[in-house]
Amino acid sequence: MDNRRKKKLTFFTIGLIFLLSGVEYAVILPTIWMYLQTLDAAPYFLGLALSAFSLTGLLSGPLFGHWSDRTRTTKKIILFANFFELIGNFMYFMGYSKWLLLSSRLVAGIGTGAGSSIFGFLTRSTAPEDRATAFASVMACRQAGLLIGPAFNIFLRLCDFHLGPLVVNKYTAPGLFMCLLWTLLQLAVIFMYWDLPPLEKGKAKQNSTGQSMEEEDERGLVEEDNDEERPLMGSQEVEGSYGSVVVSKPPRLDASAASNTTLNHISPPPSPGLPESHESSSPFKNFSISREFLREEVVVLLAAQFITLFNQTALETMVTPMTQKYFGYGELENSVMYCLCGVEVIAGFLFVRWLSQRVAERVVLAIGLTICNISGVWCLIFLANPLGGFPWQLTEFIIGVFLQVLGLPFVAVAQVSLFSKVTAEKTQGFSQGVRRSVGGLATILGPLWAGGLTENMYIMMGVMMALLALLTMMLAFSYERLVAPAAVEQVDESINCG
Repeated sequence: MDNRRKKKLTFFTIGLIFLLSGVEYAVILPTIWMYLQTLDAAPYFLGLALSAFSLTGLLSGPLFGHWSDRTRTTKKIILFANFFELIGNFMYFMGYSKWLLLSSRLVAGIGTGAGSSIFGFLTRSTAPEDRATAFASVMACRQAGLLIGPAFNIFLRLCDFHLGPLVVNKYTAPGLFMCLLWTLLQLAVIFMYWDLPPLEKGKAKQNSTGQSMEEEDERGLVEEDNDEERPLMGSQEVEGSYGSVVVSKPPRLDASAASNTTLNHISPPPSPGLPESHESSSPFKNFSISREFLREEVVVLLAAQFITLFNQTALETMVTPMTQKYFGYGELENSVMYCLCGVEVIAGFLFVRWLSQRVAERVVLAIGLTICNISGVWCLIFLANPLGGFPWQLTEFIIGVFLQVLGLPFVAVAQVSLFSKVTAEKTQGFSQGVRRSVGGLATILGPLWAGGLTENMYIMMGVMMALLALLTMMLAFSYERLVAPAAVEQVDESINCG
């Protein structure tokens, strides 16, 4: 099978993984509150159950990412992680007690840690100018799952039979259904997923000039062999930020020496020594957590990840009790509502995918944050204490949810794409794991915050609006720094021109 077909099947399988993660969320969220009520759980258990899933994902993400950076493989990591999803959903199906249900979300959450390895793989396999488009496509797959999930839930709510001693009803059926889907996905990963080699810089440049795929593949193989012999950083190179290669100033050279230096930079040494081979095999050589993550632009992007997910999950936690209180919605109405939100989000991701090819990611981020601020103000005014009769309350609710959902694709795609560019490419798995862990922390605290303040909506939404205002100021002050660093090719060209 040729490399182009392998790449298509691999990316298709990645789309399936994110699709199923969206389906799982959509089939469980509308019914988990009523499921807990049948198990005599207190109201705060809803926040615990939703946060438990994110807690273990927070812990497993950096570990899986570090694993993929070390081994440069993702297939076995995905298979291992999906096994936890399978087991966790089967525990959810059993549902003997509220504690088993809570444990099931803890176990299933471990499987989400594979996402950091996948994002690292996508970073290494796509050119920087195409990265926002690739990330938008993957995220759209998850939103498609959120759209499809409620449709499945409409049929799952009709289940009413036994499998031996286990009861299959509208509350336990989502667990059994997802267990079967994750089993099928394991087979898809085994037969349709390959650990593709990283995209070389020279190959990406050739893509932009329109050369044929055959020439690209041939050149990529040559460069791949060269990179295996070339060290990550020479002994005379200084450590560069942003993960880019920074060449230190060498002693003054004459013209012939400069020519030889350029030739040696392009071609590998004939017989590299052992220290160079060891250094090139260790992506964490000269890696510093503080230098990597405590830079201004990285802090802003991590803050965007935390605050937007905190607000999103807090509102999601509040939605089902609110619709039950004001509108008398059950699982069917909630499923339809999430389905409509899924349509809006997919349309948003498709628009962002188009927009990201025409404007910079920081512009997309600013647009999304503006929409989120408008949504926050609207929710604080109209959802904290709905005004008027039923028609007005329903209209206020629909507008608030629409604005909240509208801003998500802009912020999500822009911050992920920018984060992949301002952090080191060779440690992308670990860096993406840290980013997803920050998001995981937000999805833990968001439901807990909302679950404990359902009767104090002004406090809950006031803090959410304050966080958005803080993020807006951070973006304004750091806007000029939210750009991709100079690429390695630019450094090479400056050396050659000199």
